[in-house]
Amino acid sequence: MIHLAFKHDIAFTGDFQGAADADRRAVETFGEVLAGSGRPLVIASGTLGLTPGRVATERDGRDPGPAPAHLPAGPLTRLATAQMTLALASRGVRSSVVRLPPTVHGDGDNGFMAALVGIARDKGVSGYVGDGSNRWPAVHRLDAAHLFRLALEKAPAGSALHAVADEGVPIRAIAEVIGRHLTLPVASIAPADAAGHFAWLGGFIAVDSPAASTLTRELLSWQPVQPGLIDDLDKGHYFRGPSA
Repeated sequence: MIHLAFKHDIAFTGDFQGAADADRRAVETFGEVLAGSGRPLVIASGTLGLTPGRVATERDGRDPGPAPAHLPAGPLTRLATAQMTLALASRGVRSSVVRLPPTVHGDGDNGFMAALVGIARDKGVSGYVGDGSNRWPAVHRLDAAHLFRLALEKAPAGSALHAVADEGVPIRAIAEVIGRHLTLPVASIAPADAAGHFAWLGGFIAVDSPAASTLTRELLSWQPVQPGLIDDLDKGHYFRGPSA
């Protein structure tokens, strides 16, 4: 089975911890039901904040250890849930974790990229924090879907997989594309003002969190073929709707 559900409605309105706790309970239940069956369990996790400031690989974040000081409680719970899923391999479950980058983009996306476009419209400026050099990895939603299918079909038990096509796109480059399409100025937002400007995204927007997928590509012969993030933004579908 593939588990993709997450209570984004409460996570993005202030109760990320509640959403993460509900997700953990669900995965614990799946693990109990599937124990000893040899059947697959694939869950979605994330790469954001896994190894700030350096490129994260599939070998990172696998084993429980001291809590990373940079992660708040909600993301820590999600990390622990992913680690618990990998540990189900020792209980006869063909478990794997597909770590998604912060932006899984494509026509119809209502996630982080759509939120940044909406914030730019509301504020009248397309912003980034500091010098905007911090990087986010990205993947097209169709490439991500293909990886989930491969994981379900043939990922070995205990596999941590990275659904990453773009290793790291500077946030300033994203802001510049948004500003160009909305005909808005592009400007730096002071770190102290990030929460006020970016709302719930304020705690994530300045994180430098590139990630690689070399091991995933080698293990499952996965090869992203869809447009990268900047090319996808330039297609214009994120900007349909009210003008700035």
